[in-house]
Amino acid sequence: MKKLNLKTKITSMYLAKTAVLSVLSFVLYAFAKFPLPFMFPSFLDMQFSELPALLAGFAMGPLSGCIVIVIRCLLKMTMTTTGFVGELTDLVLGLSFVLPASLIYKYRKSKKSAIVALGVGTVCSIVVSVVLNRFVSIPFYVSVFFDGNWNILLNMVRPLYPNITKQNFYTYYLLAAVVPFNILRSGITALLTFLLYKKLSRILHWEMPKSRPAQTEGENQLPTGKD
Repeated sequence: MKKLNLKTKITSMYLAKTAVLSVLSFVLYAFAKFPLPFMFPSFLDMQFSELPALLAGFAMGPLSGCIVIVIRCLLKMTMTTTGFVGELTDLVLGLSFVLPASLIYKYRKSKKSAIVALGVGTVCSIVVSVVLNRFVSIPFYVSVFFDGNWNILLNMVRPLYPNITKQNFYTYYLLAAVVPFNILRSGITALLTFLLYKKLSRILHWEMPKSRPAQTEGENQLPTGKD
């Protein structure tokens, strides 16, 4: 059986493509986002910035995909309004989506394995989103931004969930908001990746042609006959 090789060949084109996809991911993350207030709380922004990272992970391996996620979040930290907690949360969420998906696809490249990889990545990101919201994001925002006042947060989500209270907040919020929101967001991102990857595959795999060695004097000359 052939051993799995985790080494990645770093070339100038690898770095260039990773950089371009990182910038694209940042633009989608910072500027191309929008809420769906009729479906979810208004502070949950729909955005598909994992798409370039998944394309990088499928084309150039898990390391490239993870680099895109990290650079995306580092760039966004210069504009943070959440004390870096939002960006760090999205960093973990992005990695939980891109890393398992690109690892599976790296060693089994087929349409079927791509579907499995994207499905596994989607499930992982949903599970991680529930854990992070329950134990990190919401406790932090209530404690730091709202000075422990739950009523501020409850009033933000009560138009969608009239019966919500402090006691049942996590039941409502996680099951009615976080889970369906991330199913929709990650599902659309996975679908776009599946539809676009093959169309962009030639560009994503393109490398600079290797330069041919200079010919030495007399090379490739026709042989002369014997005197």
